[in-house]
Amino acid sequence: MAQQKPRYHRIADDIRGQIERADLAPGAQLPTEHELMAQYDASRNTVRLALRRLTDEGLIVSGQGRGSYVRKAHVPAVWDWSVLESRARHESDTNGGDQWASIVAQSGREPRQTVQVSIRRPPEDVAERLGLDPESAMTVVRERVRLVDNEPYALADSYFPEDLVRGTLLMKAEDVSAPGGVLAQSGLIQKHYEDEITSRMPTRAESERLDLPPGTPVMVHTRTGYDAEGKALRVMVTTLPGDRHVIRYSVQAD
Repeated sequence: MAQQKPRYHRIADDIRGQIERADLAPGAQLPTEHELMAQYDASRNTVRLALRRLTDEGLIVSGQGRGSYVRKAHVPAVWDWSVLESRARHESDTNGGDQWASIVAQSGREPRQTVQVSIRRPPEDVAERLGLDPESAMTVVRERVRLVDNEPYALADSYFPEDLVRGTLLMKAEDVSAPGGVLAQSGLIQKHYEDEITSRMPTRAESERLDLPPGTPVMVHTRTGYDAEGKALRVMVTTLPGDRHVIRYSVQAD
């Protein structure tokens, strides 16, 4: 004989079913705890366990004093990373604008980004990728929050050896762009990239900056750009909420 599910599982199953059937639409407010206690003839603790289960599944969001709501779905941004930052795309972008913003605008959505610039020692993993001494080397760091339709969609932190970009547009705490790319305009040509993609749960700071509901994982895309001699020119670390992006690649079989 099958063991009966705990009471809070059954309550969560019922509410989940309402969400899946769209009886509770995205953004809809759930009944209050008192109303759920009466509806299911359950204790406050049982109701809270059910709501926590749904929160952990990413189906609802809760706020202190604001109740619980069905989580709204984001329209995903679609990226073809096999051509992103490619020479061909740079050459076809005649307005010299930021490629990320250009791709978002072409999809009919509104891009915006905030930019902060600092000079500091890089994290050890970034220093290793750049071939720098983490104890003494300095990097120019461009920290960007990228927004789509005024919602935060990504964090993009770029690290450059300070001696390479000193005095260039990359030192400005604002959107900067140039035909062919700002690095290329400075005589620093990236000939190839190495990418690494990992997934994890976000840090508290990332959750706050990206306005992430509980239970939302992030992808971390790390791209290192090299010149023709194999010298690393830049490391860009992009943190992407897992519910807001579709990543595509085109790979030749030969």
